[in-house]
Amino acid sequence: MLEAKNLSFSYTRRETLVFPDISCKRGEHWLLLGQSGSGKTTLLHLLAGLRKAPSGQIMVDGRDITKMVESSLDKFRGQNIGIIFQESHFVRALTVRENLRLAQELAGLKPDDSRITSILERLGIAQKADSKPHRLSVGEQQRASIARAIINKPKLILADEPTSALDDLHCEEVVHLLKEQAEQDQITLLIVTHDNRLKSEFDKSVILQKQLI
Repeated sequence: MLEAKNLSFSYTRRETLVFPDISCKRGEHWLLLGQSGSGKTTLLHLLAGLRKAPSGQIMVDGRDITKMVESSLDKFRGQNIGIIFQESHFVRALTVRENLRLAQELAGLKPDDSRITSILERLGIAQKADSKPHRLSVGEQQRASIARAIINKPKLILADEPTSALDDLHCEEVVHLLKEQAEQDQITLLIVTHDNRLKSEFDKSVILQKQLI
């Protein structure tokens, strides 16, 4: 489902980050652990196609996203990859429902209000559908972010530090929600984090250490 081989990335001419190969099957849940500076977020952006990999190969559902032109990649990502960022990046002027409709439209899909309602109900925030995102609590914003990540029935979810700002109770809650939603739709889940509290929740993991050449 997700395979990455021989990936590297350079921010300067003197330093190049080198990443381990990754192979995740359909429906598997993976944890990618690494400390600050190890390149966690950079790797997630490469896997999502948000940064261009100068070398290597990234296969998502049998497609090499490193060879896609930008317009095709945008549509493919919108339909196949759900992303949960460290910050929610919702459009503040829109309600939660409107943000989810926008996610569908940007992927070239027709807005589906019944699916939006169903997902918000599954996540326990249906009552917040017509609220602006900044009116939600931190935990509710995380749930809304999960809703946006799964709204287009993706094959892959990439989550960047989804629990770093949460206390132990909400950390456990968000991880269980993510895994539960992924299991329901047979979505491959990869969480990128430095949060060691998550280690016991995953039996498949990659330790990311800063490797430079």
